[in-house]
Amino acid sequence: MVTVGGDAAAVERRLVEGRLVCPGCSGVLAGWGYARSRRLRGQESAVLARPRRARCTECGVTHVLLPVQWLLRRADAVVVIGAALTAKAAGVGFRRIAGRLGRPAETVRGWLRRFGERVEAVRRLVTVLLRAVAVDPVIPAPAGGAWADALAVIGAAVAAAIGRFGVLGVPSWVWVSAVSGGRLLAPGWPA
Repeated sequence: MVTVGGDAAAVERRLVEGRLVCPGCSGVLAGWGYARSRRLRGQESAVLARPRRARCTECGVTHVLLPVQWLLRRADAVVVIGAALTAKAAGVGFRRIAGRLGRPAETVRGWLRRFGERVEAVRRLVTVLLRAVAVDPVIPAPAGGAWADALAVIGAAVAAAIGRFGVLGVPSWVWVSAVSGGRLLAPGWPA
């Protein structure tokens, strides 16, 4: 699985031009059909999507090209999941979060549990990224708990990326999805 931009035409153009690389061996990815269709839930509506597949011309491994707005093995947009994580950091329970987002309580509880298992590792990783991206990094002060601390560092890292690279109009959680390679809630991330 390779995380790519959200514009399918731009991704296809990069694929045809040989500008997408294999994450395993750095070989060139070439088109290799499509993955199965999936229903993906955004903030207001659901869409039926059929992600592009690519095959490495060097090692022969195939990859699904996952738009950066989605996380691996999740049917909801990263901004929806991010809203749930933000609400949890503010002390809201999973049932209330599920009601606000219009999602099943079990689904939201699963997101929160998975993130809770790695909240400290995510905070550490994003702190390292903040220090690498910011010209003069300012590490946020403790915000009142592991969840709040992790979200404060994520906010600071996003602000640093915007300030340094002028990346405007990208939601914070899409940036987190890109940084995690779409694996924010996937097993084994961060290593």
